[in-house]
Amino acid sequence: MNLNPQQYAVFGTPIQHSLSPKIHAAFGTQCGIALDYRAIAANTDGFPSALAAFVAQGGVGANVTLPLKAFALSQCATLDAQATRAGAVNTLIRSAKAWHGANTDGIGLVRDLTQRHQLALPGRRLLLIGAGGAARGVLGPLLDAGVVAVVIANRSLEKAQALADQFAAQACALTQLPAQGAFDLIVHASSAGHGEFSLPSWPASLVQTGTALVDLSYGLAAKPALAWAGELEIQAVDGLGMLIEQAAEAFYLWHHARPDTAAVWGMLRADF
Repeated sequence: MNLNPQQYAVFGTPIQHSLSPKIHAAFGTQCGIALDYRAIAANTDGFPSALAAFVAQGGVGANVTLPLKAFALSQCATLDAQATRAGAVNTLIRSAKAWHGANTDGIGLVRDLTQRHQLALPGRRLLLIGAGGAARGVLGPLLDAGVVAVVIANRSLEKAQALADQFAAQACALTQLPAQGAFDLIVHASSAGHGEFSLPSWPASLVQTGTALVDLSYGLAAKPALAWAGELEIQAVDGLGMLIEQAAEAFYLWHHARPDTAAVWGMLRADF
């Protein structure tokens, strides 16, 4: 028995709600891998020192979430293709002296939508709400999976435009949404919903027959968008499956073993 399991963590804020420790513990049990995975609160100011302390304690792998995905690039000596393309990192892998950054968010989302929810993506006109690290991480893989005519909407038009320019998409401010018409797929990737519960002020004209809404959050944070979708009677998917699938991809990068995500999905779904 390994009395000194390898050290892993997820960094972000808020972080106390994170299911990642539970998910990775389940993966480790499945695969017979001893690990210690914990949640560490950190914002952009405190992240470098928190990460250095983690390394000093034996840390060899980490995930990052809000608000650190773009900032984590600065902590990496090398990046994989998805992290480079996204300009955002959600997975850190420690080499002898430095961090390698990867992004498994988009792979996790596409796998969840196409395999678990049987959602065909080719040809779907996409509205992406948000332009931060989460949006950056999923957009490239969604395009690879066949979505088209992408519109990126954000509170800051400048930030939306910067992301749109990178991916040959259109950009608009959230206040301009009524002029955009209907979409086949709406992906909510902003941090809205992490505060007080309220329905989003998105117009019903965004929806048509067959539209699906995906919120990258889960639990309380996803309830406003899911309630909006419920009022309009369209398919709605929260981010729990994406969380599990992106975690499985990170687990594979760390341990070269693929866990059974269906078992973990079944364990957690009843709680949400």
